[in-house]
Amino acid sequence: MMRKQHIHYIFVLAILMIALASCKKKESPNFHFEYMGNTEGRYVIYDVLDITHDIGATIPHDTLIYQLKTHWGEIYIDNEGRTSRKFRRYTRNTSADPWLLKDTWYGLIDGIRGEMIEENQRVVKLVFSPTQQKEWDANAYNINAPLDCYYDDIHKTKSVGGVSFDSTLVVEQADEQNAIVKIRKYEVYAKNIGLVSKFYMDNDFQLSAVPENGEELYYTIVSYGFE
Repeated sequence: MMRKQHIHYIFVLAILMIALASCKKKESPNFHFEYMGNTEGRYVIYDVLDITHDIGATIPHDTLIYQLKTHWGEIYIDNEGRTSRKFRRYTRNTSADPWLLKDTWYGLIDGIRGEMIEENQRVVKLVFSPTQQKEWDANAYNINAPLDCYYDDIHKTKSVGGVSFDSTLVVEQADEQNAIVKIRKYEVYAKNIGLVSKFYMDNDFQLSAVPENGEELYYTIVSYGFE
């Protein structure tokens, strides 16, 4: 009887040791929140191309070329009591001009959602952790039309505007092209930096080979750092 009990104790002890070893090997999940880039002091400078198509306007295809600088600032408590961070945006016509404050947005990570408050509209930019299975509506919390998003090219090295990044991902937002409309929208994020590239095109081609109405907006990173 004592021998059986001894064997039983040894068996139980072995199971416990295996269980403890498994717990030690189990790593905490990595949500890759760094893609939001929302560290205080982080700035990014972009070259921006902004085109507005309107055949009824004095300038049917109005093109603006300028630079945009974004900067993550101090902590801010939003109207829902959430801890967010100020996200200031500056513009200038050329690199020789001084920066002028354009507006102040707010950003935060709420659970698994990376959100921006843009022009008082709450937008879900990222959902963590990034996987091929993730799908979400970027406009789920605002009055705008649904914008269904999903990930592509996750954790890939990429060069944008001559700047190389070790780990990037693409947020696909829209891709519809036919004889009437051409809609293509996506954003590229780099780990520890945030947005590095934006491609927005929503054009109407109903009566001609060139856009009659619509908008195109392109961001390309120039530089980044802390200040």
